[in-house]
Amino acid sequence: MLIKVATPVAGSATELDSRRLAAESGKLARGERLPRIVTQRHRIDELDAASLLEGLVATPAHSNPKFFYDAQGCALFDAICQLDEYYPTRTEAGIFTRYRVEIARQIPRAAQWVDLGAGDGAKARDWLGVVHARRYVGVDIADAWLRPAVSRITEAHPGVEAMGVVADLTRPLALHALLHEAADSPAVFFYPGSSIGNFTPQRALELLRAIRSHCDPRGRLLIGVDLVKDHAVLEAAYDDALGVTAAFNLNLLRVANRLLGADFDTRAFEHFARFNADESRIEMHLRARRDQRVHFSRPSPATRDYRAGETIFTESSYKYTRERFATLLAEAGFNGHQFWTDGDARFGVFLASPSAT
Repeated sequence: MLIKVATPVAGSATELDSRRLAAESGKLARGERLPRIVTQRHRIDELDAASLLEGLVATPAHSNPKFFYDAQGCALFDAICQLDEYYPTRTEAGIFTRYRVEIARQIPRAAQWVDLGAGDGAKARDWLGVVHARRYVGVDIADAWLRPAVSRITEAHPGVEAMGVVADLTRPLALHALLHEAADSPAVFFYPGSSIGNFTPQRALELLRAIRSHCDPRGRLLIGVDLVKDHAVLEAAYDDALGVTAAFNLNLLRVANRLLGADFDTRAFEHFARFNADESRIEMHLRARRDQRVHFSRPSPATRDYRAGETIFTESSYKYTRERFATLLAEAGFNGHQFWTDGDARFGVFLASPSAT
């Protein structure tokens, strides 16, 4: 549940005139320096809406987890990260705290720190000084998160050039031109939080290959990966006792109502999570409590009958063994890696280096 999304119109990368927009809204203080934001998307475009509709009317019904993250979804995910049952955030943070200096020694100085799925930028802020980064590039689809995140990076690290890229990681990664602006500084990609698990293994491999294509021999990838563990621990992490994850999942129906002009009744569905051992993944579903008919008015009129017990498959989160993920890295062109984990081997951090070119 870790890929963030806002609301997007696809288009080529365009740098926003943030200063003009802020001045027009009366929010620009005298002498204030606004962050540089490059956008590859604006609002959820017709292709996204069509994709969401196609999945919801399909049999079996399904949705991409990026549609979780409107403003309410982002707030709910923040709450999930504080739950007792949701171990990934605090476990990864513990690994970073314990091994930060050791990891930093293996990272080239004066690098471009590319923060994939940056969110509020908090995880990256703890690294920039330690690795003596020259540049920070925060990449996230949620523009509302990204702007203040880049501003906070600038405040905390005034010597680091900071910018944001509004982009969707489910689409092709296209940062070559931006990184070429500082071609003498290697790219260090930072992808914490086990977001890679939201992709199927094949799509994860494609993303890793795309990251590799942006790295010269000095480049690195620092990535967090959730490891296979006791099924009860996994399922509790995605079905907490307070029902926060249930609210997060059900919020998808509110997103669909808004984007697609649908009439989902959130009370008519319930959250359901299970570990699929054959696929080595957690699955989140919304299960219909009763027979019902849902109408959609955008981007084209449609109707879908959901039978009691039928589910909408909303998210998968793949869990890896160390060996399996190392194989994936090698297939993507990262020929070397180092690995750190916690005392219970619940979570893994890989620092991967590319093959010689």
